[in-house]
Amino acid sequence: GTIHLFRKSQRSLVGKLTHEFRLVAADRRSWKILLFGAINLVCIGFLLMWCSSTNSIALTAYTYLTIFDLFSLITCLISYWVMMKKPSPVYSFGFERFEVLAVFASTVLAQLGALFILKESAERFLEQPEIHTGRLLVGTFVALFFNLFTMLSIRNKPFAYVSEAASTSWLQEHVADLSRSICGIIPGLSSIFLPRMNPFVLIDIAGALALCITYMLIEINNYFAVDTASAIAIALMTFGTMYPMSVYSGKVLLQTTPPHVIGQLDKLLREVSTLDGVLEVRNEHFWTLGFGTLAGSVHVRIRRDANEQMVLAHVTNRLYTLVSTLTVQIFKDDWIRPTLSSVPIANNILNLSDHHVIPMPSLKAADNLNPVTSTPAKPSSPPPEFSFDTPGKNVSPVILLNTQTKPYGLGFNHGSTPYSSVLNQGLGIPGMGAAQGFRTGFTNVPSRYGTNARGQPRP
Repeated sequence: GTIHLFRKSQRSLVGKLTHEFRLVAADRRSWKILLFGAINLVCIGFLLMWCSSTNSIALTAYTYLTIFDLFSLITCLISYWVMMKKPSPVYSFGFERFEVLAVFASTVLAQLGALFILKESAERFLEQPEIHTGRLLVGTFVALFFNLFTMLSIRNKPFAYVSEAASTSWLQEHVADLSRSICGIIPGLSSIFLPRMNPFVLIDIAGALALCITYMLIEINNYFAVDTASAIAIALMTFGTMYPMSVYSGKVLLQTTPPHVIGQLDKLLREVSTLDGVLEVRNEHFWTLGFGTLAGSVHVRIRRDANEQMVLAHVTNRLYTLVSTLTVQIFKDDWIRPTLSSVPIANNILNLSDHHVIPMPSLKAADNLNPVTSTPAKPSSPPPEFSFDTPGKNVSPVILLNTQTKPYGLGFNHGSTPYSSVLNQGLGIPGMGAAQGFRTGFTNVPSRYGTNARGQPRP
């Protein structure tokens, strides 16, 4: 085979991932996240063993929240990696969409886990197994403590933005209504419960409360079905909390315009259209590139005498307050009205001689001559918009000599060509003689409009 001396060796997918992981691990800010990730894996292992020993599906549903915490830690690492990477020719807008994709994948996987819990709970209603409460309460408090400690210790920028920008879940709305009632009695709690609680902290506390109720009912009345009911409640709360975040991150991936900035964008575009030299603003498109980053492109048509750089500076200055990544294409108005051309006419073109073929004049004309028509051309008439391919346009007419004329004494020569001569010569034009004018019956037709028969100008 061919030996390539200076060819670069291609890295495998595992090698590329290892290289990027080393790049992230070199930053000291990621050490804390890696430490919490290792503790999370140990905690998940213990919780899964306790779920198997207690045979509690409610504890399994609550363990899935701990697994979601592991996904959130991975998303936080991706966020640090995005800040280190610079735009490349392949990813010209940067790598911010990777963290959007990570949030979308994490929330969708959490919802799939909730659907799996709902399926298992429906099967348990048909045959409810016995629940052992030996380690049920211990697993609940271990998972609650670790989840809250992870959420409050690490600033997860992507999930913090999504939780604030996405619409509220049904659990947040119900808790907000309850919080208003409580804050009406105790005003000091308004800073904690209002305007709305963190959805992740809220679902951790609500799931732990459901497990505590399950433990008490099983210990008092051996009511094992409450474990299945608690699992369904935790799954529904998980699905209701993650669904608005999935919708928001999915709209970002689909490059849609955020609803809360549409009014501001319309206002800025109206201001741009009123700038000096701007004729039209069209083909505008704005979308969310990443969390809190808006990108857009717009075409601006300006006057031919306008300064392109000046208009570009003003347009960018107006839109940059809202759109951080902006592409503006400016083009000048290049519409030009076509000019009217006249046809040059020879002096003897209207008085036919004794030759058979008359050459047609050139279409390129000077302004001081008139076209060969029965009606003079108007200089003020607009030029034709289209030029049709009229049959016979570029064909030179053939005029045959006529020797039989009948003078009528009024200056008219109305001659007729016999049909025999027409057939012999190939083509005839009835009604036109040798001394007849072109497209008129007058013999002494001047070659210029506005002159008399002697060539003198009219008074």
